[in-house]
Amino acid sequence: MPISNAKRILLKLSGEVLMGEQEFGIDPAFVAELAKEVKQAKDAGWEICLVIGGGNIFRGMAGAAQGMERAQADYMGMLATVMNALAMQSALEQLGVPTRVQSAVQMDTVCEPVIRRRAERHLEKGRIVIFAAGVGAPYFTTDSGAALRAAEMRCDALFKGTSVDGVYNSDPKKNADAKRYDTVSYDKVLADNLKVMDASAVALCRDNNIPIVVFSIREKGNLARVLAGQGAQTIVQSD
Repeated sequence: MPISNAKRILLKLSGEVLMGEQEFGIDPAFVAELAKEVKQAKDAGWEICLVIGGGNIFRGMAGAAQGMERAQADYMGMLATVMNALAMQSALEQLGVPTRVQSAVQMDTVCEPVIRRRAERHLEKGRIVIFAAGVGAPYFTTDSGAALRAAEMRCDALFKGTSVDGVYNSDPKKNADAKRYDTVSYDKVLADNLKVMDASAVALCRDNNIPIVVFSIREKGNLARVLAGQGAQTIVQSD
């Protein structure tokens, strides 16, 4: 396992998981459950950086598809990730977990700007750092933001919690015979367009040798299992 001796991880959650069973928005009860999972991981000794998508509130690509200017739509998506970060911060702090939100789009009244050394200090002091607003520029996804922060913070692995339990050779929701990989190379993900994360995020992880672990966050207790090297997951790494 490339993550067995890992100490610091970046956990990327899709915004959709914050909806719980709702059609859109934030389900506080489900966010509270997610926060318990993150706290459990922290209590097990991991240093945790968090990145949360914004698709439960607004997705820039979807806005652009409906005729909105792409850059403007992407900025709206970035603001959605800040809302999600604040919701997760609130849930974590209610459990007694000290948390800081750092946003790539400056908004000093609600959170800190992204300052790498300050984030390092927070992690050293046992705080969880939530990075919001992606990379702070349009045309990049929160996946790219997660890969960038993982590299910047020298994380040992990037854990991507989604609604599927790994990487498949085709969409498991549409194809019952889809095969799940236990491990797959960065190059195969890129060559076969396996939709783990967008290509720039995968390439950034490959260039910095950061394994990507894809698992389902919707299963209760699954984060702890996957961190312990158990449970269904796919590890994207070098050949």
